[in-house]
Amino acid sequence: MNAISENIGVKPPRNSAVKRTGSRVGPLPMWLCKCVVFLALLSPFMWMVYALLTNQLGANPIDAITDFTGEWSLRILLLSLAMTPLRIVLKAVWPIRFRRMVGLFAFFYVSAHLLTYLYLDQQFDWKAIFHDVIERPYITVGTLAFLIMLPLAITSSKRIARKMGKSWNALHRFVYIAAVAAVLHYIWLARGNLVEPLIYLVILAALLLIRVKKMLG
Repeated sequence: MNAISENIGVKPPRNSAVKRTGSRVGPLPMWLCKCVVFLALLSPFMWMVYALLTNQLGANPIDAITDFTGEWSLRILLLSLAMTPLRIVLKAVWPIRFRRMVGLFAFFYVSAHLLTYLYLDQQFDWKAIFHDVIERPYITVGTLAFLIMLPLAITSSKRIARKMGKSWNALHRFVYIAAVAAVLHYIWLARGNLVEPLIYLVILAALLLIRVKKMLG
């Protein structure tokens, strides 16, 4: 969901090192690695569905689904932001090839998180939902995160990126604001149990620091 490349739309020469290193991850072909990553990112959702069908989500399955989808949306969002630092550290192109898929999975989980709240929790009671958005800060910033991620998901394809040009890069930098809002959403929701939310905050701060250092360097 972040910028695919600083030179998007510019194809490397057929025999360039960039193309060779970007089409494989070590000895493994890229298509196989993408299949593995796809299944890995889908597996938490499939486990949740299985747990729901087999009554393993406890006495309050709605709360369990809400927490599960919310936590995984944040984890995967941070993973998508880690692709650029990983490229810098490894000095390899292949992490960028996974960024769009990971970002779209983050949007998938956050959409499931939101839909659980709207339908299962509030049953589309828009008056109550509007009241929550106004009165509860953690829902306010959570809504903000979703609203930012929505246009990023819609414009994530390479075709749209080429049409938008440099404005696409500017738009997709808002993913960092979405990540900050998502972490704040989790921290304010934690209500005293701050160990895991603070871990995510430290991870996000490290990723932002690497990004800023890259921009200034």
